[in-house]
Amino acid sequence: MKIPYKGWNSFSRFFSAEYCQLFLKKCYQKLQLEQAEQKSYENCYAFLYYLEHGQIYYEQAKNAPLVIKPILLFYGLVHLIKACILTVDPAYPETTAVLAHGVSTRKRKKQNYLFFQDEVKLQKNGLFPFMSEKLFHMKQTDGEKVMMEELLQMIPELDDLFSFHTGKRTFKKLDWDGKQFVVPEDILDHYHMTENRFKDFLAAKIKHKIEFLGEGLSFQLMQEKITEVPPLKYNLEEHVWAFPLSRPPLFMFHELLVHYLLLYNLSMIARYETEWWSELTKMMPNCDYPFISSFLQITSDKGPFLIYQYLREQQGS
Repeated sequence: MKIPYKGWNSFSRFFSAEYCQLFLKKCYQKLQLEQAEQKSYENCYAFLYYLEHGQIYYEQAKNAPLVIKPILLFYGLVHLIKACILTVDPAYPETTAVLAHGVSTRKRKKQNYLFFQDEVKLQKNGLFPFMSEKLFHMKQTDGEKVMMEELLQMIPELDDLFSFHTGKRTFKKLDWDGKQFVVPEDILDHYHMTENRFKDFLAAKIKHKIEFLGEGLSFQLMQEKITEVPPLKYNLEEHVWAFPLSRPPLFMFHELLVHYLLLYNLSMIARYETEWWSELTKMMPNCDYPFISSFLQITSDKGPFLIYQYLREQQGS
């Protein structure tokens, strides 16, 4: 099932203060917030400017050399995320605690450093835990570490690259017959489950949004507008839905969180690990380079797409 999206042209409706005010008012009324109209007037320009500044960062990143691309893409995504937060929290930012990144990384890289094995540590306060809870109702564990390889495995557009370099697939593409998703039965081998066990597993993860139809693993999502439904991921390049073949700690992460963590670490590397970053981009010594360069190309389109889908869901259309 293809999701309608026209790049930045899809955001055109939001570049009107009048429209943004009505949009935010509808969001606040849906949350049954007091003074919805007043708060929507107070926030409409901040919302609009977050989107506008985010777009500028992304457009500049398209034309920027690889060495500074992660920095531009990270701050572009941060601006877009702040616009999303305003749809559910009219008081944002209420305290300075939410302005930090909410994640940390090792400043000095060890000898023989490999990006795949690098980690970021989640923190109690800051944008990452704040948006996780506000946007996706997910509580993050303070001090938990997440490895870059696990994050990259959650990007469906990198499936072919993983297959080429490691010989293993990271996603199984789902067919769509116009009414339901058709899940290939060999997915049971990857999960080491029987058909009934996998159905129970999937129903528990997707909760009340799923209905199995007859025999086999085919299922229907019981909602009008399908955006992202973890653990399912949408492959924007091929316009197909896919199911992850591994269950790392990030199995139920919304993909927007995955992009944030990857871009955060890459932006820190681009700023503070100049020697390693320069050698990577010039010498291309190992598979870190194709995965990083491919991810940066993917996220330049996928980041805004994920943001637009969130706003579309908030809008209810």
